[in-house]
Amino acid sequence: MTIGLRCVACGRTYDIGDRAWRCSCGGLFKLEGTALFAAAGAGSDRPWSLWRYRSSLPIFGSRDRWEQISLGEGSTPIVQDSPGVLLKLDFLMPTLSFKDRGSVVLVSAASELGVRQMVADSSGNAGVSIAAYGARAGIETEVFVPASTSPSKVFQLEAYGAVVRRITGSRDDAAAAAISRLEQTGAFYASHIYNPFFHHGTKTFAFECYEQLAGRMPDAVVIPAGNGTLLLGAALGFAELVDAGLLDRPPRLFAVQAANCSPIAKARGAHVSGSTETAAEGIAIQNPPRLEEMMRAIETTGGDLLLVDEESILRARTALLARGIDVEPTAAAGYAALDGWDSDELGTVLVALTGAGIKTPHAP
Repeated sequence: MTIGLRCVACGRTYDIGDRAWRCSCGGLFKLEGTALFAAAGAGSDRPWSLWRYRSSLPIFGSRDRWEQISLGEGSTPIVQDSPGVLLKLDFLMPTLSFKDRGSVVLVSAASELGVRQMVADSSGNAGVSIAAYGARAGIETEVFVPASTSPSKVFQLEAYGAVVRRITGSRDDAAAAAISRLEQTGAFYASHIYNPFFHHGTKTFAFECYEQLAGRMPDAVVIPAGNGTLLLGAALGFAELVDAGLLDRPPRLFAVQAANCSPIAKARGAHVSGSTETAAEGIAIQNPPRLEEMMRAIETTGGDLLLVDEESILRARTALLARGIDVEPTAAAGYAALDGWDSDELGTVLVALTGAGIKTPHAP
């Protein structure tokens, strides 16, 4: 089956060998020609990593290539927090964030395409992940980050050999600088936002939930959402499970955003400050390029937006520590969104914990 790119705006198709990162009309891409999840894809002979679902991933070329790049990512545990509340510890990854799901698939594709130089932009975790897998693949990686990015994440980037460009301003300013660099160099854009290979990596989150819970899915899944890479991947994965006849319907997807930086609330007409000053730096995104897709993901599954304030984020981080779980503020935002969760009305819930606490050190 041939894998290709299709613009979600105008429908124009591109060959993946073109290395285009968006359509000439300005539209974003989705992948076509990928296989649906197959129940046989989770057989006992499969590795305990996201590669157990390789028959449903957009993998092409040499099997040796992705096997050499992989760090065994995936198969993160699900633990019980309280009656009706499950936590998926998706920060238990090689670079300590869920972003490894998408990065390993994206970088494997880049390697097969013969890429030698990549550019990425990130608030930290995605860049760190791309840099790690870029190092594995022998691809030079340049990452643009906001100057406010946690020093521990910058250290990680540099330790993996990436060239780090600190940009004064917001996360959006870092993205603009990266795109400008692309135009200057013609490098491959290893974007967790624009490149749809990334979403086909993060869709394995849904596959794992299905397999780990033996098909007995929670009523709802709660996911911190800045640029929406896990939200969109989960929506894609659950939709594939439905299309394969393994689920009657997907769980309701709830996107979590900071109260003072919520593009979804703004798009719905609410007054939201233009600030990106939140402890949850991973979701401090004012203008996510796939905003319409994010909104569609929550609306078509019967989910919604959940807003959290700064105090509740910090309380949630502390509460998780008391339960032996150390996550960064962005991940704690998802747990904070459970305040006031009415299980009788909303049902059972699984929360994605997305990044490890060591990425954002606690105040002394």
